[in-house]
Amino acid sequence: MLTKEDVLREAQEKGVKFIRLQFTDILGVLKNVAITIEQLEKALDGELMFDGSSIEGFVRIEESDMYLRPDPNTFVVFPWRPKEGAVARLICDVYNADGTPFEGDPRYRLKLMLAEAAEMGYSFNVGPELEFFLFHTDAEGRPTTVTHDKAGYFDLTPVDLGENARRDMVLALESIGYEIEASHHEVAPGQHEIDFKYSDALDSADKIASFRFVIRTVAQHHGLHATFMPKPIFGINGSGMHTNQSLFKNGKNAFYDPNGPMQLSPEAYYYIAGLLKHARSFAAITNPTVNSYKRLVPGYEAPCYLAWSGRNRSPLIRIPAKRGSSTRIELRSPDPSCNPYLALAVQLKAGLDGIKKKLTPPPAVDLNIYEMTAEERTEHGIASLPGSLDEALLELGRNEVIKEALGDHIYHRFVEAKTKECDGYRLAVHQWELDNYLERY
Repeated sequence: MLTKEDVLREAQEKGVKFIRLQFTDILGVLKNVAITIEQLEKALDGELMFDGSSIEGFVRIEESDMYLRPDPNTFVVFPWRPKEGAVARLICDVYNADGTPFEGDPRYRLKLMLAEAAEMGYSFNVGPELEFFLFHTDAEGRPTTVTHDKAGYFDLTPVDLGENARRDMVLALESIGYEIEASHHEVAPGQHEIDFKYSDALDSADKIASFRFVIRTVAQHHGLHATFMPKPIFGINGSGMHTNQSLFKNGKNAFYDPNGPMQLSPEAYYYIAGLLKHARSFAAITNPTVNSYKRLVPGYEAPCYLAWSGRNRSPLIRIPAKRGSSTRIELRSPDPSCNPYLALAVQLKAGLDGIKKKLTPPPAVDLNIYEMTAEERTEHGIASLPGSLDEALLELGRNEVIKEALGDHIYHRFVEAKTKECDGYRLAVHQWELDNYLERY
């Protein structure tokens, strides 16, 4: 745990000149206020004010004064900036002018859910797997959807031309405290995955937010554009953010029971049931864009069916083979466009609801669900995730448990922003329509 004094000393020793105070808006977009080293002590004392009315979904003009309170544990120096006049960052919590936490701060909502878990005796660990695409840019530097390679799953150079960029990404991430567990080419051309070691949920959410920023910055240095858009190209796999999660109690993995069915504890089954019960309702948070639902379709390894299994990867939830302290539940539906704080908050809330109510999950489905007919899925009681963002927002509006995790402020502002997004998409004329109707009618 770093203190204010530790940060001030380290900044001095590393020649830091500029500090970026970072936080996310409700949609998960990373924002920052840049300060100089001379203002760092004032910032660490929580005395720096900013205009909240300029941030998506924060506050109205008449109540715009807000404060940033940096978390000293998130202090890192960016490795890609010059050593002289170095640039560092701190992730911040957002506070109202009266000194109370701002209820529209996504990081605060996750902290509230972690406090709820702690009251039940649990700590929450998360290990995310983020996928992304690397594309060429055009002569003006604008991103294209032209991939830089024709490689496939686990391919290496000379086929995987993104390997150099990915190596630099790993080195940059490691230099700011990530423990990288795996880095490889994914199924689709131009698609990559870098996995980092699980950690407590707040640290993991901070790392997800920073991960996207680091990946895009390093890609830019290689003349490439990195995108976390869930489905940038029709006909090939989209990008997911599989989320491995576990609860610990008294220092032991609460999901592991050597004598239980599949060596899983009753809590593990309750938690699985909670995720399945609320998955349609939290989809708007874990899969928050119109484009997200073009990934969640059968045939591209995307988990669109509400089922679980210890064996195959077609259901929504998979139980990886490791047991003991590594026992975990993998939710496969989230995508990397989500706000990580809100996405983890709603997943935890759903799982805890399953534990509180001792919900029983349906039997595991060890068949390939993609190959089942609609009748067979109905027979097995397998429902689907929402087919669109519109449908997901309707489901969210009906679920008081998930709305409670978000709080009134975030729920209403999020739905307002996403309804506008749906309307914008619905009203636009798309290339598909021109291709299919312009000459025919």
